[in-house]
Amino acid sequence: MITPEFARTMARYNAWQNRSLIAAADTLDNTLRKQDRGAFFGSIHGTFSHLFWADLVWMSRFSDVARPTIGIAESPNLMPDWDAFKAARVPFDERIIAWADALAPEWLADDMTWRSSAANKTFTRPRALLVSHFFNHQTHHRGQIHAMLTAAGAKPEPTDLMIAPWLG
Repeated sequence: MITPEFARTMARYNAWQNRSLIAAADTLDNTLRKQDRGAFFGSIHGTFSHLFWADLVWMSRFSDVARPTIGIAESPNLMPDWDAFKAARVPFDERIIAWADALAPEWLADDMTWRSSAANKTFTRPRALLVSHFFNHQTHHRGQIHAMLTAAGAKPEPTDLMIAPWLG
């Protein structure tokens, strides 16, 4: 389904886009970042916080990252302080890159079983599918953040993977 190289590319894309969106969000004041904009997780800040929460959850399933102690309903409040969020996001994105850089095809080819608190169910799925979901989920919520930032007057960088700076 996917290769380790796909995960490596998407990990770098994730870090690049998070830096872009955070820089754009930095041009807004805290009130504008926390303003409810009708998104599923409310605000720009709340959506950033949920995305960080979800990344922690998936990385706890994929690696030795500690799982958050709060559930999905509280995820928009995981990182209530903007500066603390920014300080945590950048090194965590680097951790995702390091994890992706170490992926082996054999690991991706295996299944994973986990318990979803949100669904209150145990699942078994191919790891390759779950890694694809991990990166797709990031892109989905960053798209929401991008739209909210643009509506608020901020100017994030383009999102096209094909123009990613590390591709040359």
